[in-house]
Amino acid sequence: MMIIILLIGASLVVSSGFLLAFIWAVKTGQYDDRYTPSVRMLLDDTENTIDSK
Repeated sequence: MMIIILLIGASLVVSSGFLLAFIWAVKTGQYDDRYTPSVRMLLDDTENTIDSK
């Protein structure tokens, strides 16, 4: 029974760490990209190369 309490405590610590990392990432602007979604369909992902043999 003691192991369940230990595992719940450990999972709360780990999940709190991930929550803090997410909040930090949002506050520092890691998800601020307003340019790329508007032009994504215009960008060519593949490069066409011509072999000159």
